[in-house]
Amino acid sequence: MDTKDIKTLGELKASGYKSRPIKDELRQNLRTKIASGQQVFEGVWGFENTVIPELERAILSRHNINLLGLRGQAKTRLARLMVNLLDEYIPFVTGSEINDDPLNPISRFAKSQIVEKGDDTPISWLHRSERFFEKLATPDVTVADLIGDIDPIKAANLKLSYADDRVIHFGMIPRANRCIFVINELPDLQARIQVALFNILQEGDIQIRGFKVRMPLDLQFVFTANPEDYTNRGSIVTPLKDRIGSQILTHYPETIEIARTITSQEAKLDERQAEAIHVPSLAKDLLEQIGFEARESEYVDYKSGVSARMSITAFENLLSTAERRALKSGSERTTVRLSDFMGVIPAITGKVELVYEGEQEGAAFVAEHLLESSIKTLFPDYFPKIEKLEKSTDKSPFQDVIDWFFAESGFELLDDATDEEYRKQLDAIIPLKQLLVKYQPELAEEDSYFMREFILWGLAQYKKLSRDRFAEGIQFKDIYGSYISKL
Repeated sequence: MDTKDIKTLGELKASGYKSRPIKDELRQNLRTKIASGQQVFEGVWGFENTVIPELERAILSRHNINLLGLRGQAKTRLARLMVNLLDEYIPFVTGSEINDDPLNPISRFAKSQIVEKGDDTPISWLHRSERFFEKLATPDVTVADLIGDIDPIKAANLKLSYADDRVIHFGMIPRANRCIFVINELPDLQARIQVALFNILQEGDIQIRGFKVRMPLDLQFVFTANPEDYTNRGSIVTPLKDRIGSQILTHYPETIEIARTITSQEAKLDERQAEAIHVPSLAKDLLEQIGFEARESEYVDYKSGVSARMSITAFENLLSTAERRALKSGSERTTVRLSDFMGVIPAITGKVELVYEGEQEGAAFVAEHLLESSIKTLFPDYFPKIEKLEKSTDKSPFQDVIDWFFAESGFELLDDATDEEYRKQLDAIIPLKQLLVKYQPELAEEDSYFMREFILWGLAQYKKLSRDRFAEGIQFKDIYGSYISKL
């Protein structure tokens, strides 16, 4: 049907158009997509076998939905993607505040228009992108905002009594008739405001300032909530929870591969950053591992969660750190270094909620601790596990590296060293290259220097070398020599 050619109610009837409630619309379009094998929720990763099937079942059941999960778990994104299940265009009575269906009008305005003009009633078409309404639950939200109120200015201009229902100013929910309406962070909504939603969810009608307005609104409600809010700031009142058809639990990415895909998709990078900065695969894994470590850390409040946004902003910071270094040295292209990870600390400190022990240590300490723990976790994936070697009589494969540091007074990697200086310094530690030849023979040359630095950080984590941070870079030393020098 070409919507551009249909301008009146009569033409709409002649076309054979049949209107349907929004929940049926979502259901039928979802059935079509599932049957044809189309992907419904594109760009959402890690939910393929958990959240998305439950969400699809809820839509097929015509339920209002509550997405329950910690911050940064794509709850709002899922709600916004439901718009893709709506028809491309739907007709409404031109001038209607609440998107009245021309074949089933509910407002006084639309009914009077149809009585007065009949088949000549003008209609307009609403695109699916305009059928999504979103409201963040904040303490200042009122019933008038959501449902409506009497408008004294309208009453004065039209010379109407307050007893006339034409003085009503509709709130966000009636104006979202035939649309998806999302209320984010539902527990933050005051209990008395939640009560105002009872009739809308169950009976579909609204009450405004004593007016008994029987207006069967057609809405798909989606709520989002954070379990932390149930104790910190509020809760969902029990009768409202009872009226929500399906409650779906979301979760964080379960593997580093999924987390990497999300970060790569969401990171806002300048085109020049992507072209001029090479990021080794290990660096990407290490960045994501920080988030996994944070969710298990004794210093971080697990009830608050660690948003996927932490990895995204940390990745942006990582590339900006490398970019700044390259600009200062005049290089056109550079590779991310492990020491560049010190630049992601500001992105971590603002994204984690610390428990008492974490607050005592300080946010910067916790952020660096998470980086160190990530290195220690990933190290055995690339090289022999050091604790096991200590129980063996065989010589440790890292002994030559340790002996090299024992013979040297110290080794410094400056943050702003040029790529040539950086490589020259690491090339001087010949045992590092020998380790790569033995354990990572297929590693690309461009990634090899990051791996060499990774070995040094890993040995420091296993207490085989000492690592000290100073204003302009990092110093590695033999751990015993370092201890003796302190004496």
